[in-house]
Amino acid sequence: MDEVSRHLFKPYILLVVLFLSWSCFSLNVAAQSDEEMKILRMFYKDEELVVTPTRHSKPISQVAENVTVITAKEIEEMNAHTVAEALKRIPGFFICFNQGVESFGSTSLIQVQGSEERHVLVVVDGVPWNFLNSGHAETNSIPVGIIDRIEVIKGPASSAWGSSLGGVINIITKPEGTTKRPSGSVSASYGERATQDYRAEVSGQTHGVGYYLFAGYQDSNGLMGSRYFHNYSLYSKFRIPLSKDIDLGLTMGYSEPEIRLGDYPSGDITQTGFGRTFFATASLGGSLTRELSLNVSFRHLRQNSRVVSDALGLGVSGPPGELFLDNICDEKATGGSGKLVWEKGVHTGVFGVDFESGDLDQTLYAGSVLQSQGAPPVSVTRPRRERWALYVNDTLIIDRWSITPGIRYDHDSIAGSFLSPSLGITCRLGEHTILRSTVATGFTLPPLSWTAGGSLFIDPNPSLDPERIWSCQAGVESSASKHLWLKATLFRHELKGALKRTEHNDGSSDIFVNEGEICRQGLELEAETAPFHNLSLRGGFAYTRLSPSGEMGSKDIHEYTLALRYDNRDTFQAELFGHYIWWDADAFYYGSYNDSIWDFNLKRKVWSTEKATAELFLTGHNLFNGAQYTFGDVKNPRRWVEAGIRVKF
Repeated sequence: MDEVSRHLFKPYILLVVLFLSWSCFSLNVAAQSDEEMKILRMFYKDEELVVTPTRHSKPISQVAENVTVITAKEIEEMNAHTVAEALKRIPGFFICFNQGVESFGSTSLIQVQGSEERHVLVVVDGVPWNFLNSGHAETNSIPVGIIDRIEVIKGPASSAWGSSLGGVINIITKPEGTTKRPSGSVSASYGERATQDYRAEVSGQTHGVGYYLFAGYQDSNGLMGSRYFHNYSLYSKFRIPLSKDIDLGLTMGYSEPEIRLGDYPSGDITQTGFGRTFFATASLGGSLTRELSLNVSFRHLRQNSRVVSDALGLGVSGPPGELFLDNICDEKATGGSGKLVWEKGVHTGVFGVDFESGDLDQTLYAGSVLQSQGAPPVSVTRPRRERWALYVNDTLIIDRWSITPGIRYDHDSIAGSFLSPSLGITCRLGEHTILRSTVATGFTLPPLSWTAGGSLFIDPNPSLDPERIWSCQAGVESSASKHLWLKATLFRHELKGALKRTEHNDGSSDIFVNEGEICRQGLELEAETAPFHNLSLRGGFAYTRLSPSGEMGSKDIHEYTLALRYDNRDTFQAELFGHYIWWDADAFYYGSYNDSIWDFNLKRKVWSTEKATAELFLTGHNLFNGAQYTFGDVKNPRRWVEAGIRVKF
């Protein structure tokens, strides 16, 4: 069987495995306890509320978008150290780890259904996290321990969120406490190459003020020889009641990641990255009447990043240790949002406004080799961007139908103005089956350095337009069989005005232009069995076809996930998780797609009282030493193991 046939054959293998598992569960239904059936019903949480699709909470049964939710419990059970580690389990998410998958604290580029990383909006506590300079978001500066849930929309969400034609990752932090007696947890893990992760959190209420506090520290000597990572992080959250119906909310966070990005022999450089991230929010919200509620929030984000590239000494970039390039970016974004929600009868209307002012201060120091090629010793750019938007959407419930029209008007000081309409429809077929469909347009603003700042050998192009997309998706989700939960989604995204780098007219530098169209289409399948003797099986498959190929030359992307889980819900949990990606990128990148990556997680409760519990956990990463990486210079670590303890009180 040839290589292509093997990759096309894999989804059918997965479906056969799921079918056989379903058959076994069906034959043994008599032995299945009522308690186990309750677990199955949790797959389809009709009353579970999500906020991301319309920016106001609504039952997931009324959500037309392709939404996935990851909870704090799931993040804990997979022993994820970064947001990207948690996201890699979602079918349709294609994550390029710059230090290799399974590398502790790795930087990452997140793509959804074949999009570029700049197309995906990341939001934390209502704060847009994407860099002004490059357009993408770096999530290893977000402490994964503070997350209560991650709500993900795959596909354009511009009618609610603006610049997000690829999707939205909405990170919602843990709530403040509501009891006078504090509760929280302390955890510590230690693994090979002195890889460590320490966390402490506490929440409670004092004098009517709710609070949540977090502190974390991560450190590793590097699971690969040329890499290391360490990070400090702090976070606080307060809820202050001003009256019976009005609350004041305050959050503040800080992180300080430092990472050895690794050696790149193909470019004869080695890189080290430094980061400083600070953000703060203030919000005021509550009920005005029985039908109206109002929320107003203000935010500030400052991200300082520095990437130092030195020569490896292979004869291309200079003698060993000589500076090749020092790239320093200091970004500040200040803004706010206002939201008025009207709920009456069959209507839930949301009327909102967003505004933001962003400043980029970028300084480049070029080494002697770059200077010999025409680069100035020092170059400084200080572009600025201002934008505001108005949006409105309404959720109408008519019998078993849910209809959600939405529209948003955005104005950007550089790119101009544009509208983003959308329409979503859901239909209930019985008690446990939902049909979903959406039609939407979306956009993503060009990175600020491409329009107003420029970069090394790249001239700014102030005439760049936003990339625009027309999208349609349709899917079904069902647990009607009582023994198997299924979800299937078809999607088609047509992108116009794609940004491409091309040679400038004078030949001295490059420039980005709006050029060409890209069609992304494909399907996603997910399935999970009901527990049988505490065992359950979950699998996923995602396929994306790009025409023409993407920025890395990729035309086809296949992804497969498979998890076997044991959970007695009292003292012991175990999971074997496998993940495979076929990324049809250009041979230039020397990627490897020959193996699956298998992880093993084990957790056991060892001590419990009315006031506290303690549990031990063990994680084996890349059990079979699989090779799975996008860039030949950035190979993933081989098998490594870590263990830890977690105390909850």
